[in-house]
Amino acid sequence: MADKVKHVLGLSGGKDSSALAIYMSQAHPELDIEYFFTDTGEELDEVYEYLAMLEGFLGRKIRYLDPGRDFKFYLAQYNQFLPSAQTRWCTKDLKIKPFEKWVKSEFTEQGYTVYSYVAIRADEDFRQGLNSKNGSLITKLPFKDDGIDKAGVFEILENSGLGLPAYYDWRSRSGCTFCFFQQKIEWVGLKERHPEAFERAKQMEKTSLDHGSPFSWSEGETLLELEKPERIAQIRADHEKRVERAKAKRKVDPLRPEQGAVDIDEIYGQQKVCLACHK
Repeated sequence: MADKVKHVLGLSGGKDSSALAIYMSQAHPELDIEYFFTDTGEELDEVYEYLAMLEGFLGRKIRYLDPGRDFKFYLAQYNQFLPSAQTRWCTKDLKIKPFEKWVKSEFTEQGYTVYSYVAIRADEDFRQGLNSKNGSLITKLPFKDDGIDKAGVFEILENSGLGLPAYYDWRSRSGCTFCFFQQKIEWVGLKERHPEAFERAKQMEKTSLDHGSPFSWSEGETLLELEKPERIAQIRADHEKRVERAKAKRKVDPLRPEQGAVDIDEIYGQQKVCLACHK
């Protein structure tokens, strides 16, 4: 009897996982890969729109995993304390646990070995947070194995016709609208493009601080302080300086002379991310 094997690939709505889905569908059409997305209910509309486009390209449905409870439920469970880089309860409860529950109940308890494909690029470090205690769940890193870097990801998306998700015009990551890993200029972008989401985040922050939370969404200041016109002007000025410095440091690749706009990683350095949310 043949070994029971399942292949799964998690999508965040971000560029790297989307490019990996495209890459695997083309480079390994023999694999029956199930694509999934864990929905917190707090993602940008553009994320859902891009996932729908990706479904069309792949020719198969993306499975939406339900965490069972939404962000506000868990916020109350954590005494209204906001998640932070130190306490990433949002990733744990809304992304990782639903994935592990799904894999265990539908596959590994049924005797399957599950291969999970993760979009760590060749120009990135293999970071912690990928290893599972479940010995039947094995992580695979095709981009790292095949030498595909960030430029390669852009090339895959461009050649597919999908391009980048729309939010990359102003934001560097997918996931929740109010991710604490956002740069201040991205909070400004959220206020301008999705003011209702910014207001929800501001209200959550106020409630959290009223309950004694040591964290605000953006390091060193509240959203109420960040949204003041003079502060927004200061954030913009700082951002523009950073953009100019990044442009000056950029090395021209003769094989890819058209490198596009300078992205957030180039401006602020390689950023911290939650792998389950932002790849």
